[in-house]
Amino acid sequence: MTLDNRNPGAGHRVLHAVVLLSGGLDSATTLAIARSGGYVCHALSVSYGQRHAAELNAAARLAAVLGAAEHRVMQIDLAGIGGSALTDATLDVPVEPSQGIPATYVPARNTMLLALALGWAEVLEASDIFIGVNAVDYSGYPDCRPEFVEAFGSLARLATRAGIEGRPPRVRAPLLHLTKADIIRAGLALGVDYALTVSCYQADEAGAACGRCDACRIRRAGFEAAGVADPTAYRYDAHPSTGR
Repeated sequence: MTLDNRNPGAGHRVLHAVVLLSGGLDSATTLAIARSGGYVCHALSVSYGQRHAAELNAAARLAAVLGAAEHRVMQIDLAGIGGSALTDATLDVPVEPSQGIPATYVPARNTMLLALALGWAEVLEASDIFIGVNAVDYSGYPDCRPEFVEAFGSLARLATRAGIEGRPPRVRAPLLHLTKADIIRAGLALGVDYALTVSCYQADEAGAACGRCDACRIRRAGFEAAGVADPTAYRYDAHPSTGR
């Protein structure tokens, strides 16, 4: 996968991008894609009150390995409003497929993450913001849809000084229409080591996956469809093929 990062009239000016980096498979692939497009990448992770720190620890490793120019971790307290099994310890993480938007949906999470990325992009005078949302093999979250990405791009044009001056940061979602298998193939072609990533909603502190949650099921199915070995570290109580 290649990106056209040329800015008409900018000649050969080096372009900077803010890349949201959770530590998971999709965001790692997104960072690799941005780097392959020639961007100087400023990786942004957000500690928002999620259940474990394993994903954030993975993000730090990935930022270094994948060549981010810098990596920052910002803090917001989404646990303070609750409403999600990822931030509210009184809610169980579902381990069976369900209909509709699952309990792991975090209200307004991507809106807030992109808002932080937008603010930093303005300070950096970055031309682009990258987010690894996907609307094919995903859990049905409303803030992963193409309409959301397009709408936030419109907000970026309206709500920033850069937008008023005619140079709003572009919101890029290079994985939006890819299957999980295609995402994995793209990342492998760019040298991503998926053993360094953590996707599980209830990973332990070492990053070992439960093998049963929605994120684990989608990830495992992606590796199977891509025809490559799944490098995920599973906990002793999770069978790598069944999650049981």
